[in-house]
Amino acid sequence: MKISELNLSKSAIDFLKNEGYSELYPPQQDSISAGLLDGENILVSAPTASGKTLIAILAMINYLSKNNGKVIYLSPLRALASEKFSEFKKFESLDFGKKITVQISTGDFESLDKGLENSDVLILTNEKMDSIIRHGPEWIEDIGLVIADEIHLIGDEARGQTLEVVLTKLKLLESKPQIIALSATITNVDELSEWLDCKTVESQWRPVPLYEGVYDGGSVIMNDGREFEVEASIRGKPVDLGVESVMNGGQSLLFAETRTRSSSLAIKAADAILNSLHQSEIDELDKISKKILEHNEHTELVKTLAALVKKGVAFHHAGLNPNCRQTVENEFRNGK
Repeated sequence: MKISELNLSKSAIDFLKNEGYSELYPPQQDSISAGLLDGENILVSAPTASGKTLIAILAMINYLSKNNGKVIYLSPLRALASEKFSEFKKFESLDFGKKITVQISTGDFESLDKGLENSDVLILTNEKMDSIIRHGPEWIEDIGLVIADEIHLIGDEARGQTLEVVLTKLKLLESKPQIIALSATITNVDELSEWLDCKTVESQWRPVPLYEGVYDGGSVIMNDGREFEVEASIRGKPVDLGVESVMNGGQSLLFAETRTRSSSLAIKAADAILNSLHQSEIDELDKISKKILEHNEHTELVKTLAALVKKGVAFHHAGLNPNCRQTVENEFRNGK
């Protein structure tokens, strides 16, 4: 199904096209068929990168074009909330005959949060939504659409109870908000769907095939039967695997257990990656490195990051300020 075929206003269609959307992925089309644009509660279980964010966007702009109530986007993490805020802030350019305002709030409930009542779209952490509900502002009854991201975390021992309480209270609102729950991994889809009173959209479709492999003794055995050798070095196995991926024309993400470990892995990989770069790539990376130094305080962490970026590697963790994290994320997405 093409974006132009959706039952949305011209302003909404033009907005989506300007954002680069032209056709729906299968999970998105299944969500439309399940009643996404008709106010139905929907639980979507689909792999990462299968288009769940667009499902949320479609529900949000459809609601905003037809109603004056509020849209709540629930996130389990502040970093994810910040990412979505940057993305959804673009809604303010929509022409629905009214000014659309988007706001994020992830801290404790304070008097400053009274400004939330004047916003149309609120991006909140689960804990923040819980705090707001407990304080009972009148605008709670204006909520007409709730997007619950990473819904599978409702089963988390530490934080799942908060999300369960929040969704329970939101379901009981007199406004009866539409609920869209999203996740890549749900083991008890039917049970959760029944509790939320949602229609279920399940899909294993993904735009890029996912292959898994096991590294052992210098070689990798993939789940499709392929095998290949990885040149060992003193850098260590994780870095050797990452370098191998880059040498083959790809990108690589290495996950570390600590902040210190993440920067350490980046440092170990830097020279090997630099030696594989063309001069045009080095010139582009130098510009990104200078941008990091120009727009951030010159702490040792920032200077280390900028120096590594010049060599084609970076690290990313909560110790970096939001501006640095955003730069790393954007440039990685851009293939740098």
